[in-house]
Amino acid sequence: MDASSLTKRYGAKLAVDDLTFSARPGIVTGFLGPNGAGKSTTMRMMVGLDRPTDGTVRVNGRAPHAHAAPLNEVGALLEARSLHPGRSARSHLRSLALTSGIGRSRVDQVLELVGLADVADKRVGSFSLGMGQRLGVAAALLGDPATLVLDEPINGLDLDGIRWIRSLLRGLAAEGRTVFLSSHLMGEMAITADHVIVVGKGRLLRDQPMADFLQEARVETVRVRASSIGQLARLVEGAGAAVELGGDAMIVEGLSSDHIGTLAAGAQITIFELSPQSASLEDAYLALTRESVDFRADDHDGRLGHAADMSSDEGAA
Repeated sequence: MDASSLTKRYGAKLAVDDLTFSARPGIVTGFLGPNGAGKSTTMRMMVGLDRPTDGTVRVNGRAPHAHAAPLNEVGALLEARSLHPGRSARSHLRSLALTSGIGRSRVDQVLELVGLADVADKRVGSFSLGMGQRLGVAAALLGDPATLVLDEPINGLDLDGIRWIRSLLRGLAAEGRTVFLSSHLMGEMAITADHVIVVGKGRLLRDQPMADFLQEARVETVRVRASSIGQLARLVEGAGAAVELGGDAMIVEGLSSDHIGTLAAGAQITIFELSPQSASLEDAYLALTRESVDFRADDHDGRLGHAADMSSDEGAA
């Protein structure tokens, strides 16, 4: 799947601004961005629900609307609850299958795959949010597509459901499919995605392997507990590091654990803990998108918080 100079305007609002990226077969690509960043609009253009103002999208080499049987090319989960509440799960999927000449046996296969076989004949209006998400994934898989575009598929799932979809998506990628995934759950995205694309205010901020993204954001910090923490803090600060003291521990930035240990040994200070700290995906994401957040709120310490950073961008679509 390839997007080239993808742009979308809604009147005077520029929702997506000259985005170019590729989602490759065989890997899970994570798609991140703050509220209003243009994620939902981009994903709608990727599956042919919105036409770009400028630029192009190619799915399996062709524009989404150019495929004779779109469900066989790209499966999408964008609005999991966009279902007729009076239909059963089975009848919903059968109606979709009829539009692309997909047999009834495939409907039963995907219901079994997503764990809804036992409730296939219940009305979807009675489904929980998690069950609705599973039905949305079933619809995306109905045509056995080579490309999947999923917007917040983890939303509403319990722990078992999260583990299930993580395994499913990684398994689909291992089969050689293209999996393009949006989620505000940073911990889960860090586990699931191999590659990350980050957007802010409609523009591309980052497009690189997840491991590289985390490595670039890494700051050398070490958590230290010691017999004379105040004395060691002064020695560490004297060596040019920044120190944050808290009770019987301190966080050191700018000095390696080896260097801290050497300073402690020289002063005959006993070390109880010396733990290098790695940057999380959430840390890296917040640092990158700090200037792209539309809505902020003061936290309890008076610093600007980022509660809106990891929300989806419904308003941009």
